[in-house]
Amino acid sequence: MIRIQSKPVRTVLVWQVVVTVILAVVSGLLTGIHGAASAALGGSVSVVAGLTFAMVMQSSGMQSADATLVAALRAEATKVGIAVILLWLVLALYKDVVLIVFIGAFITSMLVFSMAFFVRDV
Repeated sequence: MIRIQSKPVRTVLVWQVVVTVILAVVSGLLTGIHGAASAALGGSVSVVAGLTFAMVMQSSGMQSADATLVAALRAEATKVGIAVILLWLVLALYKDVVLIVFIGAFITSMLVFSMAFFVRDV
């Protein structure tokens, strides 16, 4: 099992999952099963990318400010790469994707991840 040590990252990952579920339910009610699946997939892409970010940051030995900056840049690059690959996979494999819902859920979930800055690490 993956244990994320950073409280802010854990908190925003939970927020991402909650937002994804809410968007999937609302989209399902408005656009049907494909809308719900599209929202769930869009949010899931962001959640997986966020988990990847957390794992890369956690596995890097941050001894100095330089090492921390390099680790953060590496983690962010990995997050973006994973997100691009997963977005491409969903769009290539799921023919009934509701594009506006899929992209909207992805963007919303990514914005939630950026809120980690506002969570206190106590």
